[in-house]
Amino acid sequence: MNFQMTRTRALTRRHFFCQCGTGLGAMALNSLLGRVALASENPSSAGPLAPKKPMRSARAKRVIYLHMSGAPPQMDLFDYKPKLKELNGTPCPKEFFEGKRLAFIKGHPKLLGSPHKFVQVGQAGTWVTELLPRFGEFADDVTMIHSMYTEEFNHAPAELLLFTGASRFGGASMGSWVTYGLGSENQNLPGFIVLVSGGTDPTGGKALWSSGYLPSVYQGVQCRSVGDPILYTSNPDGMSREVRRRSLDALKRLNEFELKSVGDPETLTRISQFELAFLMQVSVPEVMDISKEPASMLEMYGAAPGKASFANNCLLARRLVEQGVRFVQLFDWGWDIHGTGQSDDLMTAFPKKCRDIDQPVAALLKDLKQRGLLEDTLVVWGGEFGRTSMNEERDGSAFLGRDHHPGCFTIWLAGGGVKPGQRYGATDELGYTVVENKVHVHDLQATLLHLLGLDPHKLSFQFQGLDQRLIGPTDEPQVVKEILA
Repeated sequence: MNFQMTRTRALTRRHFFCQCGTGLGAMALNSLLGRVALASENPSSAGPLAPKKPMRSARAKRVIYLHMSGAPPQMDLFDYKPKLKELNGTPCPKEFFEGKRLAFIKGHPKLLGSPHKFVQVGQAGTWVTELLPRFGEFADDVTMIHSMYTEEFNHAPAELLLFTGASRFGGASMGSWVTYGLGSENQNLPGFIVLVSGGTDPTGGKALWSSGYLPSVYQGVQCRSVGDPILYTSNPDGMSREVRRRSLDALKRLNEFELKSVGDPETLTRISQFELAFLMQVSVPEVMDISKEPASMLEMYGAAPGKASFANNCLLARRLVEQGVRFVQLFDWGWDIHGTGQSDDLMTAFPKKCRDIDQPVAALLKDLKQRGLLEDTLVVWGGEFGRTSMNEERDGSAFLGRDHHPGCFTIWLAGGGVKPGQRYGATDELGYTVVENKVHVHDLQATLLHLLGLDPHKLSFQFQGLDQRLIGPTDEPQVVKEILA
């Protein structure tokens, strides 16, 4: 009989770890001690979402990010290209498609100039499509970046790269990083709130507001503009608020005992989330009720209480940042303008989407400006990549539309320490390649963190043996200092 083998088979998992000495047992012990240290740095009395001092002087205190999910066509909105219009319908240069990865275009495509007129607006003479007349009134308040680019040409990976810093699932979202670094100004509301319009979630799904490897207390909270703002926060039938308070007090004592025994920071998250949910039962319905706004304010936004719309979400965004929410993320689906039919073409669907956002976006900028909030609120507008200068004509479609294009796209920023009325970067005369001041999505992330007083190269979280960062593992990403006021 092999007594050593028999003894080994009889070992329990607990005995195995205890007897490993400097092996797995020591690794487990070091991990446990690390978690205890992390938990002790953030005691439950203060809470993980307590306001934190920025790493450096901050120009912005909060962010409203307006994401047009599906990727709007830049040359039909802000990147005016008269040469492209002049060459409309002619075969495009071969270098535009030979050896390039295109999502749907086949054969030799034709150039597609914008079918919509452009106008120059504001003192800076910014070119803006005629489909956004109200936004044009605030062109002098924004900085246009025409030289954005990314590596990803499909929606989900591009959105993941933009909002989590990596094109694969599992990363921490931009809003989570911001609340991890700065906490929240209002302990009765989540620090990171998400609002969705357009009838569906963005292609990247809820991973776009996930906390990833960060403690889950930093994940985004999705609110609804119809029905209960947040599901499952209401008391069950027959349970009063007093009974809920007593039950939470009992749970808190049990969780605090576990925290002292085990030291897992997720226990601290659990305590915080239970307490926040209790506070949100009163605070969230209050702040999400836009019917309390004056009729003139509802009219200015084009908002209608009780309905789900981008306009309602823009008004809610102002109400949320006014109450101290650190990061408000609006996702509006419907900008995937391929031209396969009237539901996604440049002549029917695209003008409708422009009408949907024009009034609310202009109202948001005006509202923030009037209240003195635009000075320290950073507003960002954009998609996940750009669109091609060629007509897609998928399967011989007669409708006008554009394919995915990661090589260049336009975003704009306003408030929060950004120079107003500036145009930064440029594309070639056909709007296909960046020819001046390229800005990668990691550079945008670095700039956003910098404006909030966070060092994008030092803001990190240790996970799987690496110092994880929103901007990725290299020091290549840089703050776009030229657009800073």
